[in-house]
Amino acid sequence: MKRDHREVEGWFDEYEQLEDDADKLELFNKIALALKVHTTIEEEIFYPEERGDVEEDMLDEAYVEHDGAKKLIAEIEAMKPGDEFYDAKVKVLGEYIKHHVKEEEQPGGIFAQAKKGDEDLDAMGERLDARKQELMAEMGGQKAN
Repeated sequence: MKRDHREVEGWFDEYEQLEDDADKLELFNKIALALKVHTTIEEEIFYPEERGDVEEDMLDEAYVEHDGAKKLIAEIEAMKPGDEFYDAKVKVLGEYIKHHVKEEEQPGGIFAQAKKGDEDLDAMGERLDARKQELMAEMGGQKAN
């Protein structure tokens, strides 16, 4: 999951450098697909399996942050590059995602608490990756690495 985080963060940085609307749209679509897949696998597998090992409030906040990101993604998808606030919404989404990632990865965060739990994280990682591959195919993406 951390690999996914770094990849998407890099794409948001790359987006900031783009000027061509077609390039912006292509990269945003890639970001949106990755975020949709990532939030789905966390919500279907990771978060439910970590209930009891991770603080309830932290998991609840993560679900709410996912919901906010999904709504912003939907707003951006309903627009096109060049529309008023398009770039601003992509920028805010990037900041929102960076905040969410920091909360998950910080000492004492969701990932740190999960490591202390009873769950076999390697086995869960395999399930997460398998589901990611399925979702990438379903949502029209190419095979993930």
